[in-house]
Amino acid sequence: MARVLVGVKRVIDYAVKVRVKPDKSGVVTQGVKHSMNPFDEIAVEEAVKLKEKKLAEEVIAVSVGPAQSQEVIRTALAMGADRGVHVEIPAAEYELLQPIHVSKILAKLALDEKADLVILGKQAIDDDANQTAQMTAAVLDWPQGTFCNKIEKTDAGLTITREIDGGLETIKTKTPAVLSADLRLNTPRYATLPNIMKAKKKPLKKVTAKDLGVDTSPRIEVISVEDPPVRQAGATVADVDALVAKLKEGGHI
Repeated sequence: MARVLVGVKRVIDYAVKVRVKPDKSGVVTQGVKHSMNPFDEIAVEEAVKLKEKKLAEEVIAVSVGPAQSQEVIRTALAMGADRGVHVEIPAAEYELLQPIHVSKILAKLALDEKADLVILGKQAIDDDANQTAQMTAAVLDWPQGTFCNKIEKTDAGLTITREIDGGLETIKTKTPAVLSADLRLNTPRYATLPNIMKAKKKPLKKVTAKDLGVDTSPRIEVISVEDPPVRQAGATVADVDALVAKLKEGGHI
C-alpha cells in the first residue's frame, strides 16, 4: 500500500457538556473547546502504525469543515501523518453538511491522491451518524471493512476482525478498500511537543468542495434541536403488590 487517506473531524470535546441554543436551531459551538473526534484519532493511529511497519509509504490527513478544522489536521500531522488536505466549508454551510457530502469529497480525494486505503472513525461523537465510511466505499465502489477491531496485511489484501453485536467477525478483503475504526482497534499516541512543532512545517493544502466538483447543497432542514428529557426521580415502594400497582398506574404493564 503506497498511500493511506485518513479522515479527521473537529468536534466538540467529549468532556464538554453540550448546550442547546436558545432558539433550538442547534448546539452552542462558540467559545466551546473542540478537539479531534476520538474515533478519528484511532484511525490516524492505525494509519501511522501501517507506515511504521513499512506497509504504507504516506499518510494523508483530510478534514472537511471551516477554517478551524486545520487544528485537527495539525494534530494528525503531529501524530505522524505526512501531509494534510483541508476542504474548507463556510461555517454557515457546515451546519447542514451531511455524511453524503463528506463521502463524495473523500471519494474524490482518494482518487485524486491515488490512495490505496481510506481509514475513517466509525462515527463522529457529535452526530453519531455512522454513515461516512460506508457511503465512501459505495461512491468509490470499493470493498469496505467497518467497525475494525484488528487489521492485518496479507499477500491477498487485508484480514479484518470486526466488532459485531454477537461478538467478533473476521473477513478478508482486497485493496483498495475503505475501513472504519472501532474503539478497541488501538490506543492513540499523544502528540509530543517536538512533533507538534514539526507538524507546523508539514504541507497542508487547502481546497474547496467546488474545486472537487462536489455539490454541498443541504438535503435536510433542521426543524428543532431539543435537550433530552430530564429523568424523573425514582420512588421506593413497600412491597411487590405496591410495585405492580405502580407499574399498572404508569401504563408499563
